Amino acid sequence: MLVKAIIIFLLLLVTRPACAAFSEGDYRFELEIGGRTRSYLVHIPPKSGPLPVVINLHGGGGNAQQHRETTGMDAAADHDGYIAVYPNGSGLLSERLLTWNAGNCCAYAQTQGIDDVGFISALLGDLEKRANIDSHRIYAVGHSNGGMMAHRLGEALPERITAIASIAGSHVPTAANGRAIPVLHIHSEDDPRALYYGGLGPPFPLTGTRVFHPSVNAALSEWVRHDGCNSVPTEVAFKSNGTHTARKLVYENCFDGAQVVLWKLTSAGHGWPGGKPILKKLVGPSTNVIDANTEVWAFFLQFQLP
Repeated sequence: MLVKAIIIFLLLLVTRPACAAFSEGDYRFELEIGGRTRSYLVHIPPKSGPLPVVINLHGGGGNAQQHRETTGMDAAADHDGYIAVYPNGSGLLSERLLTWNAGNCCAYAQTQGIDDVGFISALLGDLEKRANIDSHRIYAVGHSNGGMMAHRLGEALPERITAIASIAGSHVPTAANGRAIPVLHIHSEDDPRALYYGGLGPPFPLTGTRVFHPSVNAALSEWVRHDGCNSVPTEVAFKSNGTHTARKLVYENCFDGAQVVLWKLTSAGHGWPGGKPILKKLVGPSTNVIDANTEVWAFFLQFQLP
């Protein structure tokens, strides 16, 4: 009987789910897709699962580790109880100056036709094998080019991505289908790089490359149409820190209980609100008039897939 018990115990160890060993802490994983080695970072909070997942996409020219530090999302994930995932885009250099192919932008990822939708889909499949995740609550947020990519994921993966949020990155969905997608967009009217009202942005440093940005109104109007929301938003909140302001505008009565929400900031720059200040000469003034991590999670928390 003792031998039999030992054998059963050993078999249980061998067949134990991979997620059982994937506990609180920080991890880095790689996977092969499209002939390329892609990577992503993961932060697991001190909480038992199944846990929601927030995919957080860096801006153009950044990388996962830099974005992780700038946004401070690890602390927010610990507080709110979700898995924070930071994928790396692609580029000529190893994990430096990386971009996402959001369709309308940007740089290497776009010119090389990188399948970043396929990468994020494969990443989710890989993560499901490793961690105890709640597949009904998978969300995507990003900054700048990463925000554009979050919009792209909403239109391309509505069966997997529950809701999306973008900070300072507009993208007009052209192939969105299926269910209504909850959308949160945070953008400053005075963003010097991703122009709120659209147009050709300033050159990227050291390259001279310029990107055409669709207006925030063009992007959100298409989501409002797709989601069947009221065409005129309701202002539900106003904040000011004496220098910057933020108005929260909600497009209500959407299909499937969705919402389209805009936090419209003034006088702030292109950074992550509430995050680590970066290169004021390049991105304009940082702001704490709202905290992006707080607002994004409060929005996501309302929604889950059926």
